[in-house]
Formats: sequence, structure tokens, C-alpha cells
Amino acid sequence: MDRKIVISRMLKSKFFMVGAITAVFIILISIFSPVIVKFDPITNALKERLISPEYFTYGLKGHIFGTDEMGRDVFSRLLLGSRYSLFIALAVVSVAAVIGTILGAISGYFGGTADMIIMRACDIMMAIPNLVLAIAVMAILGPNIFNLIIVLIITSWVQYCKVTRNNVMIVKNIEFVKASQVLGASRGNIMFKQIFPNVTTQLIILISQQFGWTILTEASLSFLSLGIQPPAPSWGNMIADGRNFLITCPWLVFAPGITLMITVLAFNFLGDGLRDVLDPKRT
Repeated sequence: MDRKIVISRMLKSKFFMVGAITAVFIILISIFSPVIVKFDPITNALKERLISPEYFTYGLKGHIFGTDEMGRDVFSRLLLGSRYSLFIALAVVSVAAVIGTILGAISGYFGGTADMIIMRACDIMMAIPNLVLAIAVMAILGPNIFNLIIVLIITSWVQYCKVTRNNVMIVKNIEFVKASQVLGASRGNIMFKQIFPNVTTQLIILISQQFGWTILTEASLSFLSLGIQPPAPSWGNMIADGRNFLITCPWLVFAPGITLMITVLAFNFLGDGLRDVLDPKRT
């Protein structure tokens, strides 16, 4: 697709522009959070516990979103939590995409026994609810970031495998691929130079959508105390800790909850926008 057409579609797509701008803003503020943070997000300060938001009183110099039950600045913990969430999402999506794409390409291109084995493995994984499987594995392995990443990879590679397999099976039967086979092109050449470039569009869309799903699942596990462990902040465990003060100190739940909602929506909008932008059938 011509680059000018892609850029024009990006600028015209409201979903893409809103999702891209919001996602980039979240990523940038997460990267530069050490410069922004003014209060220690880990150390307790019981003398300052449950201070209400001070933005309208002291501006950026005060506790913007107030403090939690341990006296820790909520805004600082939100920023540090964003680094954990984005790092985990990046690690999970990258590894799961590589594993799922390789297995899907093998299944779709070679077929036969390899296809049967890989697809039955996918069927088994899809028969088990992702969150239930994640909870069971985390309960066995123990809650820490490394195990959390492993669990999320186990529960997310299937989507990439299915998408890649279906697209490879379609592309491999197109005339230009069959012509290359007749002319004696190697399987590696056909796969990486002719088939794979024609299936990347769906993968790019899926990757952007899976970012939001991964962040939401990590927050869900952290809410259940099976993800990132205190005192390290996660949006999920911040919501879990703040629910006990929902009536008296609602900012403890609203701040991480709204941040989580905006982040997931941003990546979902980005995925929907990319689908519209990269769809060759769209006029």
C-alpha cells in the first residue's frame, strides 16, 4: 500500500488518532516518570496517610491524587505502576507474537501432522478460560513478575497462531506463490519473501489490541494478589487496596481505575484504527 495513502487514512481515522495520541502520551509519561515523580512511591509515610487530592490547592507541588493508607503518593505510584504494566505488556506481546507466528506459519504452510498437532494444542488452550488458567498457574508457581509474564504468554500465543495459520493458508494458494513453487523457489524464500509480508497486517492489528488485553489481565491478577506484589505498585493492587476506603477516600480507587480504563481504551482504539487504515478493501 502506498505510504501517502496510509498516512492520509491515519489522519482521517478518528479511532487511530485518538488511540495513537493517547498511547504515545502514556508511553512517554511512563518512560520519563523518574523525572516527574517528586515523592517516593514505595516508602511509607504514615503521618501523611489518606490526604485528599491537593492539585487544586498546591498544583503540581502537592499530592496531585492524594495519598493512600500508608501515606504514599498516589500519583507517583500510578506512574511507577505504568512502567510495570507497559514492560509486562511489551514482553508478553513480543514473545507470544513470535511463538504464535512461528507455529501458525508452520501449521498453515506445511499442513498434515504438524497442522493437526498445533491446532489440537490451540483447541485445548481455547477450551480453558484464560483468566482461570492464569490464576491456577500463578497459584502453583507463586506470584512474581517473571511467573506473571510466563503465564500471560501461555494464555495469549493462541490468537497469533490462529490468525497466522488462516492467512498463510489463504496466501499460499494464490497464483504468484504457486508460480514460485513451480519455478523451484525454496520453501524459506517463499515463506519469508512472499507469504509472510502478506500476513503482517493482521498481526500488527492483533498486537496493538493484545497490549490492552495484557494490561487488563495483569491488573486483574494483581487485584487478586497473584500478580505484582506490594509494596511495588500495580494498578490492580492499588484498586484492591483502595476498595476498603471507597466511601471515605474514593480517589484511591478512581485514580488507578480511570487510568487503567483510559490505557486499555487507547490501545483498543489504536487496534481498531489500524484495522481501518491497513484494510486494502477500504476505499
